[in-house]
Amino acid sequence: MKNLITDIAGVRVGHAHDERLASGVTAILFDTPAVASIDVRGGGPGIRDGVLLEPVNTVEQVDGFTLSGGSAFGLDSGGGVQAWLAEQGRGFSIGTATIPIVPGGVIFDMLNGGDKAWGQFSPYRELGYQAAAAASDAFALGSVGAGLGATTANYKGGLGSASATTPGGIMVGAIAAVNAIGSVTIGDGPWFWSAPYEVGDEFGGCGMPQHFTDEMLAVKIKGAAAATAENTTLVAVVTDALLTKTQVKRLAMMAQTGFARAIYPVHAPLDGDVVFAAATGNKPVDPLAGLTELGAIAANTVARAIARGVYEATALPFKDAQPAWRDQFRR
Repeated sequence: MKNLITDIAGVRVGHAHDERLASGVTAILFDTPAVASIDVRGGGPGIRDGVLLEPVNTVEQVDGFTLSGGSAFGLDSGGGVQAWLAEQGRGFSIGTATIPIVPGGVIFDMLNGGDKAWGQFSPYRELGYQAAAAASDAFALGSVGAGLGATTANYKGGLGSASATTPGGIMVGAIAAVNAIGSVTIGDGPWFWSAPYEVGDEFGGCGMPQHFTDEMLAVKIKGAAAATAENTTLVAVVTDALLTKTQVKRLAMMAQTGFARAIYPVHAPLDGDVVFAAATGNKPVDPLAGLTELGAIAANTVARAIARGVYEATALPFKDAQPAWRDQFRR
């Protein structure tokens, strides 16, 4: 167990990023197609193939997900992942055609100091291809891939992941690109809102403050009144349970609860918060109590992944770059 989403058998993750660009891509790939769905609660989402994932629509399975920086330009990254999968002969067969299915989402990291003057075509398609080619069962956290250019209201955002197992042996993992309009910490202190769900010292073991002050509960908003402030936390949740597409939709909805446990405020008009969810396995789950338990643990796992993304992040090498949590509280 690596405490990563790749603890789920058949899941691989790869990153590609450009330090000068201060942005990147993370690809989540499945060795065999996975039943998938989606839950969207942010007011400004940027999504590729999101409607495809609704239970009323035909395609049941996907070959992977893509998380990317670059705002709407980053949607090109899905084409790069799709190109790599096509080379492997992967995809949805329609007659003699094979089409890889790769939904994805983007974060807004266009104002973080990186050089976004890329010319006629954005680099995200190539970054998507590189991320897919790099996918494995071990991957870095923090300022990497889709988390390279991420920020929050007070500390550098990043890429986090976590995993858990239900008492019945069902596994669930989450990966998060944390670029929230709100804060992942309580005030400007070392404590994470996710602290009640922490396993070991995976994000510092700081616990909760002894008491809450008005300053701790004050709403911190990245960019404040700036009309250009745009943000998003992207999450993918994967389980090795055997679920229908409708059940995966419910899993995504319950997992989204983890955002509220980890970020304050969240699901705002300028957030694009999205949970992609997938089921890869053949372990049956009771459709009522079992799915409820799985969803509750998935939400906890999402909260942990979000905290780890900020805990593991490092500051961008630019003047006036947002400080990282570790710059203030090295642990």
